[in-house]
Amino acid sequence: MHKGFGPLWKPDVPEAYKASVKQNLANQFVYLDKELAGRKFLMGDAFTVADGYLFTILNWANYHKIDLAPYPNVTAFIARVTARPAVQEALKAEGLVK
Repeated sequence: MHKGFGPLWKPDVPEAYKASVKQNLANQFVYLDKELAGRKFLMGDAFTVADGYLFTILNWANYHKIDLAPYPNVTAFIARVTARPAVQEALKAEGLVK
C-alpha cells in the first residue's frame, strides 16, 4: 500500500493518472478489508509493528481525500489503533490531534 500512494504525493502527476492510482488503492482496500474481517489486527488479536505501519499508511488517505467508509473492517481497525494510548500520545506529539 505504501508504494501505491507514491504518485499522489507528486504535484506534477496528472489528475487523470491520480484517479487511476486511487482506483488501484481502492482494490487494495477491498483486499485489506477482507483480510481484517474477524481480526482485531493484521496478525490476529495482538498489536504488532506491522499494525503501526499500516495505520500510518492508511492515514494518508485523509490527506488525499480518499473515503475509507466503504471498508468497515479497515475503519474499525483505524479506530482500534487510534484508541491506543501510545498512539494518542504520538498523534498529539506530531500535532495531528489536539
